[in-house]
Amino acid sequence: MHGRLKVKTSEEQAEAKRLEREQKLKLYQSATQAVFQKRQAGELDESVLELTSQILGANPDFATLWNCRREVLQQLETQKSPEELAALVKAELGFLESCLRVNPKSYGTWHHRCWLLGRLPEPNWARELELCARFLEVDERNFHCWDYRRFVATQAAVPPAEELAFTDSLITRNFSNYSSWHYRSCLLPQLHPQPDSGPQGRLPEDVLLKELELVQNAFFTDPNDQSAWFYHRWLLGRADPQDALRCLHVSRDEACLTVSFSRPLLVGSRTEILLLMVDDSPLIVEWRTPDGRNRPSHVWVSQDWCELSVEKSTVLQSELESCKELQELEPENKWCLLTIILLMRALDPLLYEKETLQYFQTLKASCARRTGQGEAQQAGGRRLTCIPCPPHPLQAVDPMRAAYLDDLRSKFLLENSVLKMEYAEVRVLHLAHKDLTVLCHLEQLLLVTHLDLSHNRLRTLPPALAALRCLEVLQASDNAIESLDGVTNLPRLQELLLCHNRILPSGCLSDSGLVLLNLQGNPLCQAMGILEHLAELLPSVGSILT
Repeated sequence: MHGRLKVKTSEEQAEAKRLEREQKLKLYQSATQAVFQKRQAGELDESVLELTSQILGANPDFATLWNCRREVLQQLETQKSPEELAALVKAELGFLESCLRVNPKSYGTWHHRCWLLGRLPEPNWARELELCARFLEVDERNFHCWDYRRFVATQAAVPPAEELAFTDSLITRNFSNYSSWHYRSCLLPQLHPQPDSGPQGRLPEDVLLKELELVQNAFFTDPNDQSAWFYHRWLLGRADPQDALRCLHVSRDEACLTVSFSRPLLVGSRTEILLLMVDDSPLIVEWRTPDGRNRPSHVWVSQDWCELSVEKSTVLQSELESCKELQELEPENKWCLLTIILLMRALDPLLYEKETLQYFQTLKASCARRTGQGEAQQAGGRRLTCIPCPPHPLQAVDPMRAAYLDDLRSKFLLENSVLKMEYAEVRVLHLAHKDLTVLCHLEQLLLVTHLDLSHNRLRTLPPALAALRCLEVLQASDNAIESLDGVTNLPRLQELLLCHNRILPSGCLSDSGLVLLNLQGNPLCQAMGILEHLAELLPSVGSILT
């Protein structure tokens, strides 16, 4: 019909878009090829800036082209007058801002802006702070912009108090701002330096209470947002444990001295010197780690466990009560449950042991319900009928977090067992049937002679077992251990029981002092002639059971 516009069909529209994309791709490829040809020929002039502008304006994440622009700008610095160079820099800053509007999270664009301003004799840092404020107003969680703001604030020597006030304004606008919380953790130790506070920095009590009130408002407002919980944990860990000598063992038979410290030390370095005094006189000796590696270690041998140690205080008790109040309102909030567990550990691990384990079960059950809800949503609205089976209380129901919770629970149980052993002043440690998945703090078991790890879920015996210099009997049957590597450096070991594990015929074992070796129920025992092979390999062992 005459006088009427032809309406394109969807197929015609798709074809038009395809042709448009092809045309853009040809222009993109031809411009890129021209840039590389000029670069290879050494023609670093303003035409390269024009070509790269066409490409980077559409795709700011082309890192090689930013390198080309830097090469051109360095070349033009030697050719242009100060006035021409100032105009060029102004144009470059404007171009960078346009690229950031295309992609505010472009690594290459922010890096190029840092590089450019670092070459200017008198950069306008106030303008850069305003630029950051504008972009953070659009997206207050743009960590690229936060990184750039920290760079600008450092270069401009902005007082930490002003930057802290800036974080206040953004947190007030939106609590869910991990970058802003993190920036506070950097600024507060600068604003309130404490003598002998250690590398992490300790905060005055009044400042700490004010920050705790702020972060409580955040997680009561949105308990499922993790950024405030991370900052809350940072606040509660502001006190570093004091360095201490935890244990000392002297063996006259082996002419050996073993010491255990509250934190890993690198003895022999410029900062850590271990001096042995005998009758008020220094004795020159050589120190080594139990496994012979030259690295920081809690235990050092001559020929504290470093857990969060926070005193009982009204602050921690108040935080625990607040989190319990929130947990009543949000019974399945994982961050609240985990924080309650950590606060109980900090206050009194033995007093709260039973309650802590109950919270672990609640936390695991919460993960299970979340997983079940996700599966129900994936069913696409179909009505599903399930017959629930009673799960193991610590069954791995959430692949993303179950292993972490199992390991954390194992860590806490081991710490409690060590505390009970120390109070009883015994050297025998029973850890059987505790569903352990990992071993830790072994440096605190220096004096243990008998260790029972049977009926757990251990997959390895770690090399850190070498810290148990007095261990005589090790029971680790009914686990899932796959090798003997962790028991190769125990000088006093006499009995080793590893029945019903998954040990294969590999690895080596020293028979120094070993009297009994029980490997029954392992895949290794099915190998032909294994008993004769072990007897030949371990001639001093009196009894080998396979």
